[in-house]
Amino acid sequence: MAGKDCVKVAVRVRPFNKREREAGSRCVVSMSGNAITIQDPRNPHTRRTFTFDYAFWSHSGFIRNRDGLFVAEEPGGRYADQGNVFNDLGQGILENALQGYNATLLAYGQTGSGKSYSMVGYGPNKGLVPTLCERLFRAVKANQESCQCQMLFSMLEIYNEQVIDLLSKGGRSPGGLRVREDQQRGFYVEGLRRVPCDSAEQVEQLMEQGTRTRTTAATHINANSSRSHMLISAQLKQIFTEENITKQSNINLVDLAGSERQRCSGLEADRLKEGTAINVSLTTLGNVISSLADAALGKKVVHIPYRDSVLTKLLQSALGGNSRTVMIATLSPSDICYEESLSTLRYAERAKRIQNKAVVNESPTERLVKELKAENAKLLLRLSRLGQDGRKTEEESKELRRLLTHNEMQIKAIQTLWEHHLQEALKDWETQYATITQERRMMQMHPYILNINEDPQLSGVVKLFIQEGDWDIGLSEGTSRTITIKGLGIQERHAVFTNEDRGVSITPVSGAKLMVNGLPITYRTELQHLDRLILGSSSTYLFVGFPCERGAEDWSRYDYDYFQSELAAAAGIHIPTLCEEQSPGVSGEPSVGLAQTDPSLLAVFYDYIKLIPMVTEANQMSQELNKGVEFKLEIKNLAMSDCRGRDLEKDIAVRVTSLENKQVWMWSKVKFVNRKFLMEEVYQQQVGSGGRQEAERQPLPRDRDPFWDPLEPLHLGSAHLWLQSLAFRIPLEEQVEVLGPEGTEEAILQAQLLPCSPMGLPLGEEDILIDPTELLGKRLDFQLFLEQCCGLRWLKEAKNRGVQIGFRVYDCPQTFYTPAVWHNVNPLLEHRLHFSAMRTSQDLLNYLQSSALVLELWGLQEGCADMVSSMEGLRMTPEGSFIIDKASAPDPSVLESPGCVSDLRSSMRALHQDLEQLRSANAALRKENNTLREQLNRGSESAGRGRPERRGSLRPSCDAELARALKVFYHSMTSVRAQLQRLRRHRPSEEADLLGLRLFVDEQSRLLRDFGEQLEESVTALKQDVAAIVRRKRERSGIWS
Repeated sequence: MAGKDCVKVAVRVRPFNKREREAGSRCVVSMSGNAITIQDPRNPHTRRTFTFDYAFWSHSGFIRNRDGLFVAEEPGGRYADQGNVFNDLGQGILENALQGYNATLLAYGQTGSGKSYSMVGYGPNKGLVPTLCERLFRAVKANQESCQCQMLFSMLEIYNEQVIDLLSKGGRSPGGLRVREDQQRGFYVEGLRRVPCDSAEQVEQLMEQGTRTRTTAATHINANSSRSHMLISAQLKQIFTEENITKQSNINLVDLAGSERQRCSGLEADRLKEGTAINVSLTTLGNVISSLADAALGKKVVHIPYRDSVLTKLLQSALGGNSRTVMIATLSPSDICYEESLSTLRYAERAKRIQNKAVVNESPTERLVKELKAENAKLLLRLSRLGQDGRKTEEESKELRRLLTHNEMQIKAIQTLWEHHLQEALKDWETQYATITQERRMMQMHPYILNINEDPQLSGVVKLFIQEGDWDIGLSEGTSRTITIKGLGIQERHAVFTNEDRGVSITPVSGAKLMVNGLPITYRTELQHLDRLILGSSSTYLFVGFPCERGAEDWSRYDYDYFQSELAAAAGIHIPTLCEEQSPGVSGEPSVGLAQTDPSLLAVFYDYIKLIPMVTEANQMSQELNKGVEFKLEIKNLAMSDCRGRDLEKDIAVRVTSLENKQVWMWSKVKFVNRKFLMEEVYQQQVGSGGRQEAERQPLPRDRDPFWDPLEPLHLGSAHLWLQSLAFRIPLEEQVEVLGPEGTEEAILQAQLLPCSPMGLPLGEEDILIDPTELLGKRLDFQLFLEQCCGLRWLKEAKNRGVQIGFRVYDCPQTFYTPAVWHNVNPLLEHRLHFSAMRTSQDLLNYLQSSALVLELWGLQEGCADMVSSMEGLRMTPEGSFIIDKASAPDPSVLESPGCVSDLRSSMRALHQDLEQLRSANAALRKENNTLREQLNRGSESAGRGRPERRGSLRPSCDAELARALKVFYHSMTSVRAQLQRLRRHRPSEEADLLGLRLFVDEQSRLLRDFGEQLEESVTALKQDVAAIVRRKRERSGIWS
């Protein structure tokens, strides 16, 4: 009877990769025994601990030995190498398979977390799959005297719910292979090629063939390997002749697609569902695991959704069925991958609760042989009895002999089927071996181009040789001198390679997209060893020159990121530019100061280079489908700051523009990635299915079109109006620049801040404060007046647009918006709002002295709804002004309470009594003061009549004079600031000739001279006023000395 086996779960922590090291990432994962603890980088006190069956620490404490193997730095160290992982996981799978159990190994984790390295390995560091096959055949060879073994190997990929046979001899069938269901076999892939193998070398060769097919398929259907699942199946059949027992086991090794969590806030939510068919398999797998985990805990589970995806159909026996299953979850310990790593750990924790029921399997084929032999014995017995009884007839005898012959033929066919398939597989293996030998020989004779893929496992698989003469490269397969490649943006005849005089050049055909070392070329270009080529949208190749040109260079540095970094650098986006460093590094390479770069900038840079090929492919699909939409990468908040002048967090956005009517959308990174995969689905349906003519294509409904979205207001930029003048009750009139996300000038905004009375009347000069703390506890009223917006770049691009200004003041819960203005490059806003602080608090005073009012410019388009200010949560004074600083303002509900009204009246009576007492005390003090003054005057007259007579009995204060001087200086500086704004806006025309430039220089010189004179006059006047005040003070000090 089958017992219950829980799924064994292991977790492996990989080292930092190149990006994480350069970003200065911090390790947030620790390990103690089989317990994993992860720490929230934003809140170090928040920790989560998970316990698993196995835990492998591969993050640190290792070196590379002479053979290229990664091993522990010290004997007995904690580092878990590939051998340790196999001993704990692979050995168990091997033993289960040899005992006749089905065995499954699942690799789960985000893209780049080390799944493929653990499963397949790299170079001499072989992973679980090749090591398992090697040990399996070693065990078979050791038992070959008592056991005959047969192994069938298959390899498939699931992408977008389509099954691709990676070992198929023929072409890829449209829509992929079908998944069928049989009562005995369960779910299986119809038409999947299963190759007989009798050596580990043959399995390794088949894996190379599958990887080559996977690379070609990914290029052809524009798929990303990180979004596909790879499933390797090995069917092992052991025939024990002496015991007359057959054991059969299915070994499934599954490399799941990347498990990235899409960070999607409410603002980034997409109207179209994320991922659709591409994410169905992984999502359904999570639902199956959750349902099985709930069932293991005793919860009532109505339905387990195995049938909802292709992947879960094929893994039904591995999850809750007849299999012994192991899951290895790989994760990054970097703080920038915290969310993904935590999600992986939670997923693995659910998986370890699943219970399977594994049994030893008996081969149906061997059972059939037994049944046929038993039936033959019965037939022979009947024949002999018929002969003895003398009652046999000729017809009956013929029928029995026919059945006997048929059964013997079936037995012979079953027994010879394996040998026949094995001979065919050996012939294929010999052919492939000859092809590999030929390829290696040509590598030593000719230059070639080498494919570079985002997945390192798929890089370097395709080699296209350039022999002497001219060679066309493109989609065409017409001539013998054609190099055929497939991919987005590749033309029938895309370019021509020329190999002559020990040199290779490439010439693009008219209209073909071709880049060399990140730069587009339109003419014949000589290629140098290790030049980087991009053909079409994103087909990337590394040119390897003649054998005599090849040295000991490290080709591994020319990875996929290197290609994209070159493209980013050509577009002016690289780390030195982002950090405003003065010495940029080599194109596409990190600069010397990269280690000191802000990690957030590095994260943005790597996001940028990751999205470059996706944007290029989206543009190509838009062009081929005649969508008329253009995509462009932008860095959000590159030159923007908050109300205190601190840089805002930078992010990547994609600007989407309709070429026909100039409509614009701005998509977040998450939204664009989702839409890009939806675009691939549409592209494959309309272009990849049968090649129908454009006129025959069914138009996609707008609500399902991933290239379209409803129009929304766009954030164009922001300006900062500093509030410090309000703390002194000084009016401010400014012309502020509205800067876009990338630092471009979007407009000039004329704005005023006007201190006023509660009724809205302007204050006079006598109300200006020297010390802002005098405002504490007092009422402060001011008006914001937005007068005009000049030079709107948004309107210069298209006249049928409008704008609004939005802003938020201190603790107001809602954003205020100006009325929309349309069709005007220099619109008058004339929008005035009155704000009041009933009792100015220290927090408000600090806000005024250190913060700015951020004025956001929003762009509107026809069909886009205006933004409206909400009054919810806002409070107003009886005069109609908006109340700010609510923490110190009286609560209206308290004021309206009857009990509180009587208390307030009592308090008012007490205050009146105190006021009368203070008035009486003040009158007494004044009387006493006059008496003292008269006595002082009489005393001074009798003391000396020859001394100069004093003017006034008290020393005049200099504070008022200094305040008046500062006030005059402040008003003069307002005109100086206006002159500076004119200088900043004064620029030459783009179409100006030499005479125009000379006139511009003359005008600029005049403006600079005027600015210098005004500034000098203001400073000189202030110096003179201060000097006069100091002189008078000294004179008075002399009088009183």
